[in-house]
Amino acid sequence: MTDRYAVIGNPIAHSKSPLIHAEFARQTGQDLNYEAIEAPLDGFAATIARLRNEGYKGCNITVPFKFEAYQLCNQLTGRARAAQAVNTLLFEEGEILGDNTDGAGLIADIEQNVGCKLLFKRVLLMGAGGAAHGVIWQLFNAGASVVIANRTVDKAQQLAAEFVSYGTVFASSYEALAGKQFDVLINATSSSLSDELAPLPSGIFAPHALAYDMMYGRETPFMKFARDQGAATISDGLGMLVEQAAEAFFKWRSVRPDTASVLAKLRAQC
Repeated sequence: MTDRYAVIGNPIAHSKSPLIHAEFARQTGQDLNYEAIEAPLDGFAATIARLRNEGYKGCNITVPFKFEAYQLCNQLTGRARAAQAVNTLLFEEGEILGDNTDGAGLIADIEQNVGCKLLFKRVLLMGAGGAAHGVIWQLFNAGASVVIANRTVDKAQQLAAEFVSYGTVFASSYEALAGKQFDVLINATSSSLSDELAPLPSGIFAPHALAYDMMYGRETPFMKFARDQGAATISDGLGMLVEQAAEAFFKWRSVRPDTASVLAKLRAQC
């Protein structure tokens, strides 16, 4: 019997997750069907209840439901509990297990695909929303120190306070970054969606710096700024999308797919 999975979001029509998981299933010989489902903004819990009743085995969760998914879970992995957000659900014996694979996906992409080891690196994490919540714990695990910058400094301070026991972390306004340099800059804001750029000062990229935008599919204003500022390496977030999907697939099916071939296929389509 074919097992059923889905990605839940709003909007969701643009999602590449069905293609990614179809490729994973093909290469590993897994009998599953994976689809994209748009949940009403006020109907996420009802959508999950319906899918469980219909026999779905699990779901991926994307914007804007990751915090709501966290609240629905009966069990949480350590990384989901640390992130306080969930992007992967496993339905098992009447329970809802929540995981967060975003951070693992980011680290795998940066270290394996981009080739930048994060140990002892100075990381600027731009943004203090759900995307930043999902990855900061894994940045500490990889050995990086983190400065969180946000237009609303209070939110950066709140996020830093939540994670201060996990590693070296500070909060900052963008203006206060003047005169500082970072080895890795990660854009976890939504500014690229509206073709905007956070007010980064000139000279913020250290020699050999990596500029990483979680958005994918086109050159964002942040990526253009990084290029103009002489960043050594510039990457979008397509690899993160594939790697976090592989983590979820492994959680569900106990088999780890090859991500390189799937990422290459997606790159060829962009």
